[in-house]
Amino acid sequence: MGDTSQRRAIKNYRSRLIERGLARFEVLGRDSDRDLIRSFARRLAENGPDAERLRETVSQGIAGQPPRKGGILESLRRSPLVGADLISARPFEPGRKVDL
Repeated sequence: MGDTSQRRAIKNYRSRLIERGLARFEVLGRDSDRDLIRSFARRLAENGPDAERLRETVSQGIAGQPPRKGGILESLRRSPLVGADLISARPFEPGRKVDL
């Protein structure tokens, strides 16, 4: 007896997921957290910079580790303006006289 069309469709869908580097799995949680977990999983599947930040934050929260230091400095070093030789000095102007 051959596969039904529904089984073939599921098999094809899961093989396409594997090709994209995704995996299907089941988790247990509260019904009220369903939308949160789905949106979280969707964001992680996009695999962009936002997903990486979420992974880092959640991993630190679960591990109980304090946030690592130097995050601001690290992001400034990744800035596209690094090495642009910007002049940040402004000419001094004494201002105006004000009657009090």
